[in-house]
Amino acid sequence: MKKLRVGVIGTGYIGKFHAEKYAGMNGVELVGVVDTEKEKAEDTAATLGISAYTNYKDLFGKVDAVSIVVPTPIHFAVSKDFLENGIDVLIEKPITTTLEEADELIKIAESKDLIIQVGHLERFNPAVVALQDIVKNPRFIESHRLSIYKERCTDVSVVLDLMIHDIDIILNFVRSGIKSIHAAGIPVISKHVDIANARLEFENGCVANVTASRISTKNERKIRLFQRDAYVSVDFANHEITVIRQNEKSSNTLIPGMEIKQLCFTKSDALEDELKSFVKSVQNRKAPEVTGQMGRDALKTALSIMKQINKSNGSLLQTKTRINNLEKI
Repeated sequence: MKKLRVGVIGTGYIGKFHAEKYAGMNGVELVGVVDTEKEKAEDTAATLGISAYTNYKDLFGKVDAVSIVVPTPIHFAVSKDFLENGIDVLIEKPITTTLEEADELIKIAESKDLIIQVGHLERFNPAVVALQDIVKNPRFIESHRLSIYKERCTDVSVVLDLMIHDIDIILNFVRSGIKSIHAAGIPVISKHVDIANARLEFENGCVANVTASRISTKNERKIRLFQRDAYVSVDFANHEITVIRQNEKSSNTLIPGMEIKQLCFTKSDALEDELKSFVKSVQNRKAPEVTGQMGRDALKTALSIMKQINKSNGSLLQTKTRINNLEKI
């Protein structure tokens, strides 16, 4: 089989890893990397023995597929150019900054029979994969994604940076429309919201409480899911899954009539699995694990959360202004 020719657009922290994974893949030829900062592109290219470019358009006609790992505000423009030139794309999350942009990319891809995969990396986390056989019709979900502050991730709010991972996971498990959203959040260090909480109420009755912060003193990723016959708790950092199920035969347990199981999952390379899945989709012309529409669905929820946060913060600011004006009278 002819090798799949790929390129990586953006050689920042994540982009370099994309390039390294592709370079070591069977059946794949990493043609080159692109970055507007010439030194960054050349450093990555020199390490991998490939070509460096500063203009992504130089890859047109040279590649079959690309990873787009550029700042979120330019996802749309770069992705659109590649799609219009007949090239399949993996776009780092979030897919775009607006639903209109996402819709246009999806429309172009469909009209040209091209593939868009969105980089929701957690779908390839072994714990999330393991949950597919355990979680059935959850009724309540609670997730916490806390991160130590990293300046490189502040071009968007924490909702679009971190929370969107859990939004995508939750939407994939619940598979129901959202009835209502209640959210709060504030900027603390950056100009965008740095800590946020959202309560999602689904049409099927499920409720999800989602918290994300990038100003924590520690990294923490946990999710708990409750369903009619089980309680499931996942600690991503310690690679542990706890499943508590109804089992009348169980004895000598902390909870009468309940069976408690501790499962461990092997740490794997989720990014490599994600990229291999993308390559397979391109080679076989099959829908990817995370489609453009799925990326749009996660973006829609994230933007709805941000809209409510901005509305609440705007109302709070107006109230403070009115109080300050009254104090001057």
